[in-house]
Amino acid sequence: MSKVLAVIPARWESTRFPGKPLALLKGTPVILHVAAQARKCKRVDEVVVATDDARIRDVVEKGGYRAVMTAPHHACGTDRITEVAQNSVAGIIVNIQGDEPMIDPASVDRAVEALLNDPTLNVATLAVPIRDDETFHDPNAVKVVFDDNNMALYFSRAPIPYNRGKAQGAPRHKHLGLYVYRRKFLLEFSRMEQGGLEKTEQLEQLRILQNGMGIKVIITATDSIGIDTPEDLKRAEDMLNG
Repeated sequence: MSKVLAVIPARWESTRFPGKPLALLKGTPVILHVAAQARKCKRVDEVVVATDDARIRDVVEKGGYRAVMTAPHHACGTDRITEVAQNSVAGIIVNIQGDEPMIDPASVDRAVEALLNDPTLNVATLAVPIRDDETFHDPNAVKVVFDDNNMALYFSRAPIPYNRGKAQGAPRHKHLGLYVYRRKFLLEFSRMEQGGLEKTEQLEQLRILQNGMGIKVIITATDSIGIDTPEDLKRAEDMLNG
């Protein structure tokens, strides 16, 4: 069975929240919360934090986790995990966002199992049902629609699907930024040219769809909070305090 490596990309620079990997959440750096959740995943064999900053590396290693220094020029987290994947023997690479301290380990395991159980799949991701209109219309909450086999049809910042007939119970799902890749496919993906859809929506997963390749969508009931701003950090703190 393929070895499964979870890679957590973490960089210091951020337009809205510089240094957020080391921001304290209940007294512990955010990046250590993420690493702890990743280590709880039963289907993950190894966890590594990929960073371009020695401050983040030092905190991660002091916290008892493995860190790898990567090039500073990467435009996105996928490029950073690809650098790690190039030097790994793992057959499956899990991209766990470095600003998701409440990612659900059981949901990650289900996404990994999708690839372990189906050799025809190259990518799997997560989505959660949307239960409020505010989230549905928020461009920062990416929506996903999928077919009857749970293969993604489209991802968008727009509210999709548009409910023209005002049907009751119309399906609405928010994408969670967790990706499970076969290593070989990840290396191919990183070399693909950006297409018009990706450039328009600023969503790199659309590069996969525009190239005619599939993404399996695993539905979970457990949402996750991404820490993009200091306000998000406070919201996560409030949730953890119950």
